[in-house]
Amino acid sequence: MSEATDDPIRRRRAVVARWTSIATRTGYVLLLAAVVIFFIALAVGFSGVMATLVLVPLLVSFALLAPAIVIGYAVKAAERDDRERGI
Repeated sequence: MSEATDDPIRRRRAVVARWTSIATRTGYVLLLAAVVIFFIALAVGFSGVMATLVLVPLLVSFALLAPAIVIGYAVKAAERDDRERGI
């Protein structure tokens, strides 16, 4: 096993990076779904149901994307700092 995989901090960081990647992809897919549903609602006509179908994936995508993007940048910055220090 290499030294990088023996380090519990790097292992934990890899797990966090994987989950932030999943959350980011899911958030962007939900955002795309909200946009597609919005344009379908424009063509069909807005109703309370259509507004809800647009709003729910939009809000869930925001809830996923905001922390995932910030945490993803933090993980990348920590990895870059380790590389610069030669750790």
